[in-house]
Amino acid sequence: MSEEILALEVRHVTKRFPGVIANDDVSFTLRKGEIHALLGENGAGKSTLMNVVYGLYSQDEGEFLVNNKVVEINGPSDAINYGIGMVHQHFMLVPVFSVTENMILGSEVTKGSSLDLRRARREILEISKAYGLEVDPDAIVEDIPVGVQQRVEILKALYRKASILVLDEPTAVLTPQEAEDLFRVMRQLTETGVSIIFITHKLKEVLNVADRITVMRRGKVVGHTTPQETDQKGLAAMMVGRDVLLQVEKTPAKPGEIVLEVENLSIEDERGLDVVKNISFEVRTGEILGIAGVQGNGQTELVEAITGLRDVDSGRVTLADEVIPFKKPRYLVEHGMGHIPEDRHKHGLVLPYDLADNLVLCTYYQQPFAEKMLIRNQQAVLENAFGLLERFDVRAPGPEVKASTLSGGNQQKVIIGREFSRPLKVLVANQPTRGLDVGSIEYIHKEIIKMRDEGVGVLVISAELDEILSLADRIAVMYRGEIVAVVDAKDTSREELGLWMAGAQPEKM
Repeated sequence: MSEEILALEVRHVTKRFPGVIANDDVSFTLRKGEIHALLGENGAGKSTLMNVVYGLYSQDEGEFLVNNKVVEINGPSDAINYGIGMVHQHFMLVPVFSVTENMILGSEVTKGSSLDLRRARREILEISKAYGLEVDPDAIVEDIPVGVQQRVEILKALYRKASILVLDEPTAVLTPQEAEDLFRVMRQLTETGVSIIFITHKLKEVLNVADRITVMRRGKVVGHTTPQETDQKGLAAMMVGRDVLLQVEKTPAKPGEIVLEVENLSIEDERGLDVVKNISFEVRTGEILGIAGVQGNGQTELVEAITGLRDVDSGRVTLADEVIPFKKPRYLVEHGMGHIPEDRHKHGLVLPYDLADNLVLCTYYQQPFAEKMLIRNQQAVLENAFGLLERFDVRAPGPEVKASTLSGGNQQKVIIGREFSRPLKVLVANQPTRGLDVGSIEYIHKEIIKMRDEGVGVLVISAELDEILSLADRIAVMYRGEIVAVVDAKDTSREELGLWMAGAQPEKM
């Protein structure tokens, strides 16, 4: 019987960083034409391992085999030569370049001394047609949707003749519809012989699309399984090392007085287009209002206006009976608004700052952290950081490390620790668990419910319909800048909400 030829074999790979073993004696195999899911919490070592495979890091121990032959991977060019392509969670595209220009960057097609864009464009169209990945080769990247940008990244790898494709958290920035489209593409690719490593923490997706599953926890492989042999509960326990509540446990809400009121709010975007159209709603103390909708229907602009990051064209917002001034974030902070932003890197953290400074971004000028707004009390800043890191289970060596060194889940916990440690009247949580693992999601959901039960009014905006249904007491659905329905969470269903999110009108159903 002949030996099976494996697309990729990882043998006993260890990768160390100062004070941390990111990968500890990791081994797994990738068969030809399969989707192999690499599952684990944020910080489990999944992305580090794939960065080693792709040559962005070098391993301290272990080896790699491609097609059963030991290979040396000393950089991405080596990986590409061995047929390994990687699509990163944060796309590596030049926004102002066309699709074609991005595709050939680093492997330019020339005719004499000039770029042969016509030939490159023709090759790109052939590849996109062969793999069912339709893109416009002349489109400018910044003008195309996120899901199409991801297709460009996949095509870029295939253009370089990748037979092994690493997808790092590929659905983190996609709508549910775009994610389903990606899964269709992944299956088509495997039918042509491409092997895929699918890095994720989303249990439903793994069970839906993977052929085999390897689970990592704290740098080690803790198990191998298949979708036929397990379920969401089993995978969650393997990832976290304990049983995880996949459904939020909460008592009925006890709503009180209106604490946040949005009245006839309209917003134009930078292009002069109406993105929020005469919206009105209210949030009461002791309740969670969830705003559901496919990303791109005005939610981002709405939240930016409410939290002081954007001006509006008309309407007003009232916080605890006081009309708020727009574009005044400090006013809102000082009057009891907490904000978990959609983009934790852009609006939530100062990545080059250490954790101690990030944990006082809203209060650094107040006592006990400063005297007369001028003299910094470093001891108070550090004591605050030590307390919050422990209280909110932030896994970091200490408060002096930079925020940029933490995993996504731990970065989110830093934001939550900072926001929840202040006296709040209203919490605005925009995509609070985007890109996080089940353990972090469980923790953050518990903290949000705790805030509600303490009498805070909570506004949750999420593209994850399961999250809205789990957390919200009432649900508003946004479609094309308008709220098309507001219902009690207990009186609706996933299917009904999905129809409204797609534009169906409640009165017509």
